[in-house]
Formats: sequence, structure tokens, C-alpha cells
Amino acid sequence: MDKATLLGLLLGLTAVLGGHLLEGGSLSLIFQTTAAVIVLGGTAAAVSLSFPPSALLAALRALPQVMRQPRDDSQGHLLRLVEMAYRARRDGLLALEKTLAQEPDPFCRRGVELLVGGFSAAEVKEILQGELAQEHDAALTPARVFEAAGGYAPTLGILGAVLGLIQVMQHLTEPAKLGTGVAVAFVATIYGVAGANLLFLPLAHKLRLQAAQERRRREMILEGLVALGQGEHPRLIAERLQSYLPEEVRRSLPDLISTKVFRLTKAKRSMPKNAGPKTHLSRG
Repeated sequence: MDKATLLGLLLGLTAVLGGHLLEGGSLSLIFQTTAAVIVLGGTAAAVSLSFPPSALLAALRALPQVMRQPRDDSQGHLLRLVEMAYRARRDGLLALEKTLAQEPDPFCRRGVELLVGGFSAAEVKEILQGELAQEHDAALTPARVFEAAGGYAPTLGILGAVLGLIQVMQHLTEPAKLGTGVAVAFVATIYGVAGANLLFLPLAHKLRLQAAQERRRREMILEGLVALGQGEHPRLIAERLQSYLPEEVRRSLPDLISTKVFRLTKAKRSMPKNAGPKTHLSRG
């Protein structure tokens, strides 16, 4: 659960409703079914006219994602890329085929499959950059939907206020009803402005941040795969990719890399050296 999102929603509602009560208003006055139908229904209709059904479904599926704290495993991906680089230097790129089943990230697995399949580093970069651009554009679709809703909602709120005023004008002969009627008419404007600035636009902004974070993580994987295909030293790959990590994560990175390098080096020393002399002696 993303506590910041939940706190923001509660704080926004508390600020609006609390301010209304402090001014002497009542909750029954601000909760108007007609205004909600006009603003929410009209906004939904405008958004439906603007986007295909697939985009609307993607926006609905993204709502639970906003309420969850995204897990950033960039450090784990970096360490796995360093391990792949050591294995490739020791046993060749074809040896990475055995590790594909254990790779949890489909984007990284796709890149390794291309390298193992004989594609050059430049070709892998070109292919993955195209796929990354398409995936990032698709990831931004829910944000665009909510941004559109945030643009339509205030206008629909004004429309609801105008419709309410039309009803008020029909009762000009009853002055006692004018004040309440005008107040009710402007509730639609509150719904439109508050819905846009406290719900739709913040949701769109958070989805854009999550999409940017995911793109940065995949750009790190892409650069690591290209360096892997070019045969660069694992230490150089680690130094290059750590710029994608937050500062607090970088501090522990050298120790983690040293531990992984020690484990891989130890495995390298224990395997070939035991097998080599025996083969040589048997031939003699």
C-alpha cells in the first residue's frame, strides 16, 4: 500500500469538507446527486469519446497500481547483469542460455536471448530500444486518460452550474428558494474542480512517475546488455550502471559486487583447475 497516495486522498477530502464546515455549511448541501451525475457522468462520456475501449480498460487496471508502492529492484538487476558478464567472460555468451529460465524480468530475458542467438550488440540495442519505446508509450496510456478526465471535469462542473441556474431562474417569483437554489447549482463546479485537481490529475502524475521509473530501470538493463554483448569488463559495467541507482543504494553496491565476484571467482578456481591436471596426466 502506498501510504502517500492514501494520505493525499484523505487530506484532500478533509481539507475541502472541513473548510466547508468551518464556513458554517452542511454536508447535506455539498452532497448533491444531480451534480455528481452531471460531472462524473459527463466526464466519463467525454473520456469514452476520446479513447478506445482498450485505453479505458488499461486506465481501470492501473488504479490498483497507484495504491501500491512500486518495488524497485534495479540493484538486483545490476547484480545479475554483473554475474552474467563474469559468466560470459569465463564460458562465453552461449553459457548464458542456461540462466534464461531463472531470469525474472522478460525484458532482460529477451535481450539475453538475442545475444545468445548471435545478434550483435548494436542490433540488440536497436531492437530493444524499439520495444522499449512501444512499452513506454503503452504505459503512459492510463495517465493520458486521467489527464483528459482532469481537463473535462471542470468544464462539466460549469455546465452543471449553468443547468442549476436555469432551474433557479424558473423560481424568481419565490425569493426564499433563490439562495438555496444558487448554492446547489454551484456544487457541480466544486465537484468538477475538486475532482480534477484532487483526483484525476494527481493520479495521472503518479502514473507518469511510475512509468518513468520503469523506463529508467529498463534503460539500465538495456545498457548493461549492450555492454555485455560488447564484451566489456564486469567491473566497468557495474561502474557504468550504478548511475541509474539512488544514492542510498549505491553505498552498499561495492560490497555486494565484491561478494558476488568472490563467489564467482571461487567457483571458477574450484572447477577448471581440478579437472585440468587430471586430464593432462591421463593423456601422459
